[in-house]
Amino acid sequence: MVALKGVPALLSPELLYALARMGHGDEIVLADLNFPASSICQCGPMEIRADGLGIPQLLEAVLKLLPLDTYVESPAAVMELVPSDKERGLQTPVWTEYESILRRAGCARALAKIERFEFYERAKKAFAVVATGC
Repeated sequence: MVALKGVPALLSPELLYALARMGHGDEIVLADLNFPASSICQCGPMEIRADGLGIPQLLEAVLKLLPLDTYVESPAAVMELVPSDKERGLQTPVWTEYESILRRAGCARALAKIERFEFYERAKKAFAVVATGC
């Protein structure tokens, strides 16, 4: 295997190939282990496994190679908490970490928060879904 200089080692060849093929308007979903990646990918997006990796480290690695579309209102989004999680005051400190990573990559816009089932529908139109292990 040849190691490419400057490419984060945790990005698999499959993920690098997907990133290289993406164009303007294409979206990629970085999904945690609870996201129904295999079900969503039956509708079209490519499923890429990244077991053992967390979204923050994967997001940081992807953003070293993939420029974000700046013409959209918010180039990054998360699935909004469901009402029962909001009612019990569930905290999502990882969202702050995502925003920090995005800022370091030059994105000054806040994360969009998308209702759960709307997020699933949007994910079905994504170029790829990367299923992480965390």
